[in-house]
Amino acid sequence: MITATDTPSPDRPAEWRVEPGTVFYPDAMQAMESRVDAVIEHRAPELIWLLQHPPLYTAGTSADAADLKDPARFPVYETGRGGQYTYHGPGQRVIYAVTDLRERGRDLRAHVWRLEEWVIRVLADFGIHGERRDGRIGIWVARDGREEKIAAIGVRVRKWVAYHGLALNVDPDLAHFTGIVPCGLAQFGVTSLRKLGVTATMADVDAAFLRHKSVILTQD
Repeated sequence: MITATDTPSPDRPAEWRVEPGTVFYPDAMQAMESRVDAVIEHRAPELIWLLQHPPLYTAGTSADAADLKDPARFPVYETGRGGQYTYHGPGQRVIYAVTDLRERGRDLRAHVWRLEEWVIRVLADFGIHGERRDGRIGIWVARDGREEKIAAIGVRVRKWVAYHGLALNVDPDLAHFTGIVPCGLAQFGVTSLRKLGVTATMADVDAAFLRHKSVILTQD
């Protein structure tokens, strides 16, 4: 486990945590909910938690059951974050960002923008041009005349503390996405750093997120 700190408030430094292995999804949700309670009550600092999950699908609050094409393939978890179905698994860097929006203007759209910008800057470090798209949450890459999603973003907020976060495809098994319609967008593909020819390790990716951590931890 690696811990570093950064903060907009010197008396409440944010915790940076990197898990060395995979984390069972329900355990992660329980830990994150507990941390949200603690942040709301000023008992613990914000948390930026980098981890991987075993293969699974999650359903956001807008999920359409018809988009779960292979429900028996992996465990399926309902979650309170926004969005539709997504996949998590080894080779994907998931970052749960428990962030206090009371310190940042109480603006959820601005928080989502910061998560997107964080990914865009990390991708740029590896020579990839990540882009936003109107009406589509997440980060996209234009490739050979086709748009493919490289990072998903889903957020929940409670008493102005945001949690859940982002998932960047580093080198997951992209065939695992075929059990769902990712984010309900069948007309678009899914890509990864590896598919784009980048052979970065997870540690390389984590180092890039750490370099650009001020994007998500900035104070408005």
